[in-house]
Amino acid sequence: MYRLFLLVVGTLFLTSLTNAVAITGVQGGVNTATGERPSRQEFSSFQSTGAAFDLYVLSFQRFVQQNQSSILSYYQVAGIHGHPYIDWDGVSGPYKTGYCTHGSILFPTWHRPYLAVFEQVLWKNAQDIAATYSTYERAKYQAAAVTFRIPYWDWASNPMMPAAVSQPTIMVNTPRGPESIVNPLYNYTFHPQPPAAEFPPDEPLSAYHSTVRYPNSAGQSQPDLVNKQLLANGAALRTLTYQLIAQQSSYAPFSNTGYTDGRGGLYNSLENMHNAIHGLVGNGGHMGSVPYSAFDPIFWLHHANVDRLFAIWQAIYPDSFVTYQTDSYGTYTNAPGGAETADTRKNFKSSTYFYSNTHPALTPFHATALGVLYTSTTARYTKTFGYTYPEIIDWNISTTQLSTNVRTKLNALYNSPNPISKRHTSAATKTTTTRNSTTTHHHHHQYFINIRVASNALTPPSSSFIHFFLGSFPDNPRTWSYDPALIASHTVIASLYPPSLPNSTTYGQIPLSHSLLAAVSKGIIPNLHPANVIPLLKRDLQWRVQRFDDSAVDVEEVRALKMQVVGQEVRDIGEGGFPGFGEMVELWDFGRGGEVGREV
Repeated sequence: MYRLFLLVVGTLFLTSLTNAVAITGVQGGVNTATGERPSRQEFSSFQSTGAAFDLYVLSFQRFVQQNQSSILSYYQVAGIHGHPYIDWDGVSGPYKTGYCTHGSILFPTWHRPYLAVFEQVLWKNAQDIAATYSTYERAKYQAAAVTFRIPYWDWASNPMMPAAVSQPTIMVNTPRGPESIVNPLYNYTFHPQPPAAEFPPDEPLSAYHSTVRYPNSAGQSQPDLVNKQLLANGAALRTLTYQLIAQQSSYAPFSNTGYTDGRGGLYNSLENMHNAIHGLVGNGGHMGSVPYSAFDPIFWLHHANVDRLFAIWQAIYPDSFVTYQTDSYGTYTNAPGGAETADTRKNFKSSTYFYSNTHPALTPFHATALGVLYTSTTARYTKTFGYTYPEIIDWNISTTQLSTNVRTKLNALYNSPNPISKRHTSAATKTTTTRNSTTTHHHHHQYFINIRVASNALTPPSSSFIHFFLGSFPDNPRTWSYDPALIASHTVIASLYPPSLPNSTTYGQIPLSHSLLAAVSKGIIPNLHPANVIPLLKRDLQWRVQRFDDSAVDVEEVRALKMQVVGQEVRDIGEGGFPGFGEMVELWDFGRGGEVGREV
């Protein structure tokens, strides 16, 4: 009788768990014998693939048209990240924020299954749409559908938004033939507008019916200004990308802006660069606000690239992974101040499924329909989710050879020894801008500004830029983010939580060498020796703070801000095919007066 009771209870337990969304990743086109699998492709090449790109646009169109009440609608999947702060797939939490992890050791791993569920929905749509093409074209589209994977935007190589995401309509070959359709990559239109309980009316973005990027006073996107901002930061993004992966071999400081122990002079992180793109693309629009950012379709291109950089780093340093870190931010399910590890487990409640009283940290993502949730350990590898990236061919090869191969490809991408001047053309205006993107890692010295600041640095809390200039710049703050004197802009993403909760400190880094090399080329200084660089910086380096609404901020209002110039010697060749980086040395602390005239 007792054994029968256990059998019945066990049956009820399993039955109650069979409705979870199983995030397995896309397995179409995967060779299970060798591990070979399709690559996610860079957008600039992906848009020339014909059938695959058509299916991407049409699948995205179908996705955004889904009823917003459906668990796999675009609204609900995007809403996992932030608003509407509701349960997804039965995983409930008590905190008024999204499930996403920021300033957290879990930042890279959490976003991997998040991208996977997005990719699964698009892949399923692609299969359905491919089957509706004419007999003449069907085989081609069905073949493209099987190996379909989402693209990424490599903003370190291409520091402008792809033209295809910046136009309201787009031409694709549909099952009915070529058509110009409303472009689902341009924005997302809410249908219906979310209620006040989901989009609080005291938040300015809640009033928008469609997502916007760097909106003007009329609430319209300004793609040309977005591209100006991105291009003005292009050299810095390229330098930061290479420097982080080539020099930072420890997962914890690599992963996020909140890590404090053992960082040394390397204040850059994957999340630091990630924040820059959110700020430069959003700047008062949806991408610049964590609770709203995932509703903008460009979010997925951006985060696929963040995942790619994580995967590249993993291939080079396969033995370093998630370590202990206190979560100073918290999530929808996890309280601020909790401990996080690769297999973190916390108490929680489920409104739908019968679980034990513990769960892994990567909520709300289930690995199986039976309700098993992902941990960082189970989400560690891209092969789990059925994809790779062009730089990572990891089947039939040793980890040592893979590391060597990926280092070679990283050097070719971001550390070319020859100066490169890239010409970027705006799709909207057909104007062309030239920015020097000379790599800085082939010179004997390089310099950075290290930044430490409270995540809620301003009152009232709001996201902001800290702009750094070398030389004079205009008083009008509206052009600061792309002024010719701009070195780069550091993005401070405001905390997701009320200011009554404990605040946190974030770390970031701005490269200086590209602007200093320009000073060398102009004859302002003879070379990058510290004896020449430091006097120049003390004379000409200036900084300003600006909210995302373009308004200037009195620099004395910025809380817990500390900045310092650091430098290091660089040898042309070090170990493993990367330059030899010397110790990062503190050269100069500077103060809060807006000009680097006050030493601390």
